[in-house]
Amino acid sequence: MKENKYDEPAFFEKYGQMYRSKEGLAGAGEWETLQSLLPELLGKEMLDLGCGYGWHCIYAAEHGAAQVLGVDISERMLAVAREKTKFSQVIYRKSAMEDLEFQESSFDLVFSSLALHYVESFEKLAGNVWKWLRPGGDFIFSVEHPLFTAEGSQDWLRDEEGNIRCFPVDNYFFSGKREACFLGETVVKYHRTLTDYLEGLVRQGFSLAHVAEPRPPERMLAFPGMKDELRRPMMLLVAAKK
Repeated sequence: MKENKYDEPAFFEKYGQMYRSKEGLAGAGEWETLQSLLPELLGKEMLDLGCGYGWHCIYAAEHGAAQVLGVDISERMLAVAREKTKFSQVIYRKSAMEDLEFQESSFDLVFSSLALHYVESFEKLAGNVWKWLRPGGDFIFSVEHPLFTAEGSQDWLRDEEGNIRCFPVDNYFFSGKREACFLGETVVKYHRTLTDYLEGLVRQGFSLAHVAEPRPPERMLAFPGMKDELRRPMMLLVAAKK
């Protein structure tokens, strides 16, 4: 299991101040689009990879999911998730996604929100997800957009007065490890091209159902810096079916 930067107290405290962490799904700009990609959840068994504070697990339980397993590598985030989850059909487990093992055809839905770009081999994980899903099952996930991860720094280029000039895109076709500064911490992520994601799914046998590049909703455009998110895509949403 890899060392987990996100379990450090300093990172956890800073991350806990982020709007989406405090407001849940209402504070996530991509949620309205992501929600529209979800299948009917009534009676389904769901796996949430990188569940964080458990917001999506709770949502699934609220909408009738029969069993929900949330997995994350951060014990601190899982502790918060367990504290606020009131549904007996939701359970949480500490594990790296790469270390998970399940029997074939264990889930109807495998879901992941902004976590898969921390995994070194997406295609290997996608192959595992294929095995874990029942026939007709859904694999739905959000990741940081390949244009957002390509250059690595994930920060705007600014002029001498500090005004935004543009967002850098470089080394797009060189997939692999990137380092970025997030809330004062160095974070390791893995850049992949759009082809890497979509063809990686197809090679494992998935059929693509939806691909989306969500814009911030109108209700959030007044938030500081949110209008700048219209200048380049930050997230990629994908729905695939077994």
